[in-house]
Amino acid sequence: MFFAPTLRTARFAPRSYDRAVERFVNEAFAGTRTSPLVEQDDKSWTLSVDVPGLSREDLAIGIEGAVVRIDSKAEAKRQFKAAYELPLDIDVSSSEAKLENGVLTLKLGKLVPVSQVSQLQIN
Repeated sequence: MFFAPTLRTARFAPRSYDRAVERFVNEAFAGTRTSPLVEQDDKSWTLSVDVPGLSREDLAIGIEGAVVRIDSKAEAKRQFKAAYELPLDIDVSSSEAKLENGVLTLKLGKLVPVSQVSQLQIN
């Protein structure tokens, strides 16, 4: 038997490069965002999620503490299920949802912990 050593030349890219190019091409040509767009200000977070083909009757949104769950109903044309955890609990009473052109926009109010509420000082 004959054994000959082989060397990897610069013509071949490492596997991590191949995966990075594949991931870029998949995301660039997929046409939809896979992760939500999250923005925040002092009082709320704004979460935008692409849900094309779903109407407001097809969606169910649940909030538990700091977790937002978005599910499509069983009879919907398209199935969607996602959960997002935010750093602070969500104030349900000051939150709102809007579905426009296949984009679900949730404005989620921040629930301020009791320890961060300013205390009145007695002079």
